[in-house]
Amino acid sequence: MIAAEFVRAATRLAPVPFVPELSIYQAEDIYALWEQTERELGATGLPPPFWGVAWPGGQVLARYLLDNPAVVAGRSVLDCGSGSGVVAIAAARAGAALVIAAEPDHLARAAIGLNAAANGVTAPTCTDDLPGLSPAPDLVLAGDVWYEKELADKAGAYLDQMADRGALVLTGDIGRTYFPRSHYHRVATYQLPTSVALEGRPALRASVWEQARPPDQSGARS
Repeated sequence: MIAAEFVRAATRLAPVPFVPELSIYQAEDIYALWEQTERELGATGLPPPFWGVAWPGGQVLARYLLDNPAVVAGRSVLDCGSGSGVVAIAAARAGAALVIAAEPDHLARAAIGLNAAANGVTAPTCTDDLPGLSPAPDLVLAGDVWYEKELADKAGAYLDQMADRGALVLTGDIGRTYFPRSHYHRVATYQLPTSVALEGRPALRASVWEQARPPDQSGARS
């Protein structure tokens, strides 16, 4: 299977609901895409194809970056758990000097390349794990990484590490169980349309949060 061909065949290019100036390859039914992926790969028990959906935390991060380009312009950016790449693409569109997308799924990495091309931006550099970058990126982004404990623990520890090394850390979340709210302060909240099949409701609130740092560190990054 050629990953890019599978992504094109299994999804359709469509505007992101809350960020309509961007379009990505999206599944009409993520559960059908999941079954199709397992058939194509001849495997069962695969993780969901998160790359086939624009998740709410990623959408609000993308919206925030495009509406506030000074946050990202000229900076090096790392997008953790990039999925479809919508956050990384928004960072590139907003003027980031360098964008790296951390994403373990090879189909997701193919989707990121296709989505970047569809939006007229240079494809981010993709890595299959959270990288130990030196120097640390200026800005670290993480959308929708708090939905299960193991992932939240890993992502939280990494984001703490990046913040300790001087990066500005932003995350997008709808208030999921494992989000460590005490580590963050809210910078923006949005009401956005969503899928009833995925979220059980036609709209929800999602926020962008910045990791709270001591005044001398946060001031140095602003």
